[in-house]
Amino acid sequence: MTLVLVAAVLTVSLLSLGAGASGVSLVDTLAALSRGEALEPSESLVLFQIRLPRLVMGLLVGAALAVSGAVMQGLFRNPLADPGLVGVSAGAGLGAITAIVLGGALPPALAAVAGVHLVPLAAFVGGLTATLVLYAIASRHGRTSVATMLLGGIALAALTGAASGLLIYLADDSQLRTLTFWSMGSLAGASWPQLIAAGPLMMAALVAAPFLARGLNGLALGEAAAFHMGLPVERTKRMAVLTVAASIGAAVAISGGIGFVGLVVPHLLRLATGPDHRRLLPNAALLGAVLLVLADLISRTIVAPSELPIGIITAIAGGPVFIAILLRQRGVLDL
Repeated sequence: MTLVLVAAVLTVSLLSLGAGASGVSLVDTLAALSRGEALEPSESLVLFQIRLPRLVMGLLVGAALAVSGAVMQGLFRNPLADPGLVGVSAGAGLGAITAIVLGGALPPALAAVAGVHLVPLAAFVGGLTATLVLYAIASRHGRTSVATMLLGGIALAALTGAASGLLIYLADDSQLRTLTFWSMGSLAGASWPQLIAAGPLMMAALVAAPFLARGLNGLALGEAAAFHMGLPVERTKRMAVLTVAASIGAAVAISGGIGFVGLVVPHLLRLATGPDHRRLLPNAALLGAVLLVLADLISRTIVAPSELPIGIITAIAGGPVFIAILLRQRGVLDL
């Protein structure tokens, strides 16, 4: 399964680099390079400054969303759990909306220093703040209640949603257009500076996630059983929440709100390979990367030279799968 997914990653990566509205062909580019010919400035710009950072962002964001979904579902022992449940996505969204709407009120010197990093930094700070608040609510005497965390995340998402709605109400027309496109998710603004700012967080979370596999496997038997097996239950829960906060905060910061990847990918893999997180987490990273790059490829070619927000593509594909999961939970479907 892993080898198949690696091959799929390579395939969609080549397709993503070779397709676009500009007409620059990857085959022609590789042929020219093999002959020792220099690329045209326009070809070099499209390939290395537009398509390549967009591909890298799609791979990282897709992997981060899928792995975060797998971690959250293992933590809550529920295949319907999603990173949005703990308020991280909503907190990151509030931070980004605040920067978009109120960023113009910053002193010119501060705005010049922040530059293109203003929205990603604000989104990450918002996601991290939401996580810290939620952790404080759910923790008592050194122990973290998963049930309290779930309920607190729902309440926190409602509060941040209300604050975001107020800021959207105050936004002008140009800001509303930016907010609308950003809220539906997009990789259109991909750039190397953004990846340098947010990429290390996602990569660190992806590296740390497999070390949670043993603890998440134990939690599947219940917290009491995992504790008696000698597993570090509380440390596993803390690390799971921090891993999700880092990856989702960074992903939302640079790509906006992209739904269903973190919900659908782990469930599909459980059907194919089983619930063992030692296989599930790395395979989720690969399949998440494949699906998001493929969705991005569709979003920027289906209505070329314009492009659809990528969140629309993932919602169209993920919505029916989510309904199927719900029906399976009720025993209506045999999946």
